[in-house]
Amino acid sequence: MITDIEFLLLGLAVIIAVASALMLIAQLSGMVSDRGSNNLDPPPPMFRLVMPLVRFVAFYITSNFRDKMLNEVEEMLQKNGCSFMLTAEEYLAGRIVFSMVAAFLTVVGSLNMSDEINWLMTVFFAILGWMLPVVWIRDFKSRRNGELIKNLPVYLEYLTMCVDAGLNFAGAIKQAVDKGPHGAMRNEFRVVLRDINSGFTRADALKRFEDRINLVDISVFVRAVIQADKLGSSLKDTLSAQASQRLNERFQRAEKLAMEAPVKLIVPLVLFVFPLTFLILFFPIAMKFIDGGF
Repeated sequence: MITDIEFLLLGLAVIIAVASALMLIAQLSGMVSDRGSNNLDPPPPMFRLVMPLVRFVAFYITSNFRDKMLNEVEEMLQKNGCSFMLTAEEYLAGRIVFSMVAAFLTVVGSLNMSDEINWLMTVFFAILGWMLPVVWIRDFKSRRNGELIKNLPVYLEYLTMCVDAGLNFAGAIKQAVDKGPHGAMRNEFRVVLRDINSGFTRADALKRFEDRINLVDISVFVRAVIQADKLGSSLKDTLSAQASQRLNERFQRAEKLAMEAPVKLIVPLVLFVFPLTFLILFFPIAMKFIDGGF
């Protein structure tokens, strides 16, 4: 039987252990840096809830991964336009954190429903949490590519007007970045301007721009400008032709989507709209037959 002195000592030991654990966690958290740069954009919405834990794992675990792996992840983030929101360490840490959180929630849910842990379900949701950032990256890239294609003609019009007004290519990009619509294209042209100001030639900066985005419309624009620079032709005429071509392609793309809409509507019409329509039309008739007798 525990005496009062033993109970007091046990309580004191528990308090000291909890206080030591809290002090250790506070000290470890204080050593974690605030993402290392003030120039990064806010993290994605799905990362914000667990961002403190992501930073903790990134600082103590994923930052120790091989440089080759981190460089590959960083290159992947750059090609998908996410390098300003997440570092390679944070992306890998996010996959680990989402996997752990999904597994933990599954275990808690299994214990609430029954006394046994469903390990198969736990592994399934852990893998699902591990793949969640990958799915987000693909969705973000798809939406970003659509935004880039949509805003490219607008920025080409800005560049054409600025070059026609007497500015050089770098000055035209600066004016387009200052006056153009916000979004991914503005950020990419800002990077191009930064590369030019850093000492890259116009051709090298545009090639880096093409490699980052990897879109056909961007590649055609970059190659046309580089070709005009090599041949000494009018940059204003080249930009004007590119703007007109991109606008025509955008209209053609919109017409194609409009023509595809009826075909895509066939399945929901046949499965959902037509059966309900026939049900609403024939229900009163069927009720009259039932009331009046067949």
